[in-house]
Amino acid sequence: MTLLAAGWGPVAAAVAAALVVAFAGGALTVTDAWYRALRTPAWKPPDWAFGPVWAVIFACATASAILAWNAMPQAGARAALLAAYAVNGVLNIAWSALFFRARRPDWALAEVALLWLSIVALIGVSWPAGAIPVLLLVPYLAWVGVAARLNLAIVRLNGPFRSA
Repeated sequence: MTLLAAGWGPVAAAVAAALVVAFAGGALTVTDAWYRALRTPAWKPPDWAFGPVWAVIFACATASAILAWNAMPQAGARAALLAAYAVNGVLNIAWSALFFRARRPDWALAEVALLWLSIVALIGVSWPAGAIPVLLLVPYLAWVGVAARLNLAIVRLNGPFRSA
């Protein structure tokens, strides 16, 4: 099983989709005075760590998507894979919009549960493709779990929130 088993088309599409999601989420992430004023737990990773961690996660998820696509030539399985990644991408972007732009960590906390479940769905639809595509999604699941815990701590330390 290789990344190029089905040619460059799936690779280019997966990379483009990952870049769109990454750049959209990044554009919505604003670490302004409001964000810096939030009380955070002592265990919060430093802000500089989030970019590199997300880069690795997006690279792993992209590789997982390509491997799963190549391993599942059936149209139905591929459609399910695309749908799961589309939902996940929307939820990934939505979290940044809710937390940073709407300034509603409480709403983002509810949304991050859906994001985490969408990663479980990605694992489920990738399962028939084998262990490697599934294992490549584990860092994403773990990191969103950490992010959810951090989001909860921020809500507890700073709430209630009001719409901006």
